[in-house]
Amino acid sequence: MALGPGRSAKAIGIDAGNCFDRPPTGVAVYARNLTTELARSHPNQSFVWHLRSNRYLRSFRARLPSNVTRRLGERFPGHPAVGPVALFHGLNQRLPEAADAPMVATFHDLFAMTGDYSTPGFRERFAKLAVETARRANHIIAISEHTARLVEGLLGFPRANVTVVHHGVEALDAPAPAEERSILEAIDVTPPFVLHMGTIQARKNVGRLVEAFEAAGSGRQLVLAGSTGYGGPDILSRIERSAARSRIRLPGHVGDKVRSCLYRSAECLLFPSLDEGFGLPVVEAMASGLPVITSDTSALPEVAGDAGLLVDPLSVDAIADGLARVLASPDLRAELAAKGLMRATAFTWRRCADQTWNAYQRLLAG
Repeated sequence: MALGPGRSAKAIGIDAGNCFDRPPTGVAVYARNLTTELARSHPNQSFVWHLRSNRYLRSFRARLPSNVTRRLGERFPGHPAVGPVALFHGLNQRLPEAADAPMVATFHDLFAMTGDYSTPGFRERFAKLAVETARRANHIIAISEHTARLVEGLLGFPRANVTVVHHGVEALDAPAPAEERSILEAIDVTPPFVLHMGTIQARKNVGRLVEAFEAAGSGRQLVLAGSTGYGGPDILSRIERSAARSRIRLPGHVGDKVRSCLYRSAECLLFPSLDEGFGLPVVEAMASGLPVITSDTSALPEVAGDAGLLVDPLSVDAIADGLARVLASPDLRAELAAKGLMRATAFTWRRCADQTWNAYQRLLAG
């Protein structure tokens, strides 16, 4: 049964709980933008957002699209029933035990199965859930070719039943110049500076990033914007011992307005992550006209294309050299910024929603 132009007799069910995550993660940004764009683009289609109790109550603070209704799914994903839907889409690598409809799962990454980036207990739970979700899914949406290859190789899921759908990029409002100066002053940040946007954790390679910043010797500030994750205490301890400590700023997790100010005021984004399913900060930076230095591994070359300066994330020397080159050359910064602005136009939430909808159609027609 394909979804036709008139209002469908059955709704599309979506596990939309991540839409209301606080603070919002990359998965939350994806869930919020995809579900909103799907509802906007298909006003004659009904959608049911399945929410566990904590997210269900939180959802009442937001105004839902008129063609979206809530459903309390207290025991999801263990609950076997998802109601009479045309299909069910799990947005974060989990699905119900069973459903009387085809099921689609979005896979963001499998880093817990490829490296020591989390606790053993988390890795075990993650792997078990990933295997179970792949077994239950009729179709998988992967947010990059890199993730699609891992889904096939690690989970044995047939590549023919995987659709790659890239993220979009949010338009961040630009504060007025006076407000921007006030925001940066409040977090003790002085342009020009080097920016890293993301959790302070082992997978993001922040330890080597700090070493490379020291080696580059630019005299600028380094702003590490993000909360603390796995391996964070060791990284923070290393930062405290850094010879450049007086120039390192740790504002923690930042909201949209501060994030916009940082992207607009920085000299470059330094993002040498070890493993990314996509890498939203890279696209956000490019859309803001900010030159990007990122890794030559995982999904990052796929996302950055020729608009980023790619470095070996395992080599402090390579990261430091890339940073020194960008900071020393206004021409290189201008070239990367121009390419990044062009590259970012390929990543829209409307395109993400359209490709997701097309995957629904192919699944129901097949």
